Amino acid sequence: MSPSLADLFTARDRDAFWSALAADGPVSRGHYLDGTEIWLVTGYPESLTVLTDPRFSSDVAKQSAIDVAGAIGLPEDVAPYLMRTLGAYDPPDHTRLRRLVSREFTARRVERLRPRIEQIVDDLLAGLPEECDLIEDFAYPLPIRVICELLGVPEADLDVWRGWAADLSAPDLERIAGGARGLVSYMAELIERKRERGGEDLLSALAAVRDGDGDRLGDDELIAMSISILIAGHETTVGLLSQSVHLLLTHPDLLAFLRADPQRIPAAVEEFLRCTGPAEIAVMRYALQPVELGGTVIPAGEAVQVVYAAANRDPRRFDGPALLDPARPDNGHLGFGHGLHYCLGAALARAETQIALRSLLERFPRLALAVPSAEITWQPGMKRALTSLPVRTCGRP
Repeated sequence: MSPSLADLFTARDRDAFWSALAADGPVSRGHYLDGTEIWLVTGYPESLTVLTDPRFSSDVAKQSAIDVAGAIGLPEDVAPYLMRTLGAYDPPDHTRLRRLVSREFTARRVERLRPRIEQIVDDLLAGLPEECDLIEDFAYPLPIRVICELLGVPEADLDVWRGWAADLSAPDLERIAGGARGLVSYMAELIERKRERGGEDLLSALAAVRDGDGDRLGDDELIAMSISILIAGHETTVGLLSQSVHLLLTHPDLLAFLRADPQRIPAAVEEFLRCTGPAEIAVMRYALQPVELGGTVIPAGEAVQVVYAAANRDPRRFDGPALLDPARPDNGHLGFGHGLHYCLGAALARAETQIALRSLLERFPRLALAVPSAEITWQPGMKRALTSLPVRTCGRP
């Protein structure tokens, strides 16, 4: 029987699931959550083709086989705001939106945030008890505070934002719908205030941005964009940070390697992105015409799912792909995607994770798991996320 992405809701070993999938060849037949047949692409060069070849579209409106919003539980009234993200547009619409957003969401803006990220990290670490769930007490609140400050969300609203964001990835369809409606309604009101009063935050800048022809983001586009930045901006870092710490605490040699020289942390983060990146699959693509891929002809109109988690371990691209190498040279992983849909917030996720790991290792030299490693489990579902990460900080230096 062909594999199904729905199996991720019951798979106990995600790596084994993706390895078995890759064993079927770089391009194979599978099923989406609703049972629709799709093409699963696990090979690295084949993935690059799908991510860069204009014969593959990211626009869900250009196909009719899959009701993607319905399959993931989004109600019709808010689905457009959560489905029409940057990753779901093709040029020239994508080019226009990316140009407008990139004018304000820049690497320079992220660099200016570094001192504030360091302060938030220090505040959170100072409040950690000697035993805690590192996700609940550190890996989650860090990016949600950073992304909300970046966007200009009032601090008093952080908890309600966190609740809505959590609901979007819940297994309960009613919670997903409630979280989506809450976020859309809140963002519409906040954007109206930003248009009226402005500020120094990213949302105010996006509300005011114009290009040389006077083009601007419409309110619906701005709502969709801000929600996309919120979700991608915090979930990616939660997963990357918590899974990086998990790797460190289950690989003593690796932990000692980074403690010996914190300058090694940035390269190690790239390896963590390759081995345990939170984005395991890409936004669905659709063949606009028949395309030969990995010796298989993909018919026009059919859905194609790139599997980052498998492509990042393709032995044709990576030497010793199963080896965790924090100094791996030429680490061309797909942890943030590739091509024109490369993750807009990659620089922010890297900065947060690098700062957090450095501070965590410096402050807690005896950091350790508080439970046997076999008790650490993955959340069921479409994203790679630990259920919890109980640790002992074992006193402060």
